[in-house]
Amino acid sequence: MNTKLQIIFLIITLLAILIGAIWIFKTEKRLKRFFIGKKAKDLEDTILNLEGDIEKLKKAKEKGEIEIKEINAKLKKSIRGLETIRFNPFPDQGSNQSFAIGMLNEEGDGVVLSSLYSRERMSVFAKPIKSGKSEYELTEEEEKAVRKAKV
Repeated sequence: MNTKLQIIFLIITLLAILIGAIWIFKTEKRLKRFFIGKKAKDLEDTILNLEGDIEKLKKAKEKGEIEIKEINAKLKKSIRGLETIRFNPFPDQGSNQSFAIGMLNEEGDGVVLSSLYSRERMSVFAKPIKSGKSEYELTEEEEKAVRKAKV
């Protein structure tokens, strides 16, 4: 029985060696195909170049994020709502030559410009707007222009 066990052990060992040899052969074949025409130095250079490119991309991404924040901050302060109301303050003369223009940013800050036109003269007024309201009394037309200019 001892010899039978030795034969079985020998067969199992030879089978394991054969499977290992086949695995090594296939792995070698794959590695040769992967490294065909390349040297270790070439691969190292390629990896270093890729690492440098990744670092550049990270820096560009960070810079882009900062620029987007700055643009958004500037955009909030820019005029987003604009409305013009034309009217005739003196029904007995002329036509709709007078106007009120409301210009507001996202936060409701801005200005309302108005002009009153008559045959004798023309007057222009500018009133600051903060959060959709003015510390100066607004005419009906100016209020309408500010209301319509709100974003």
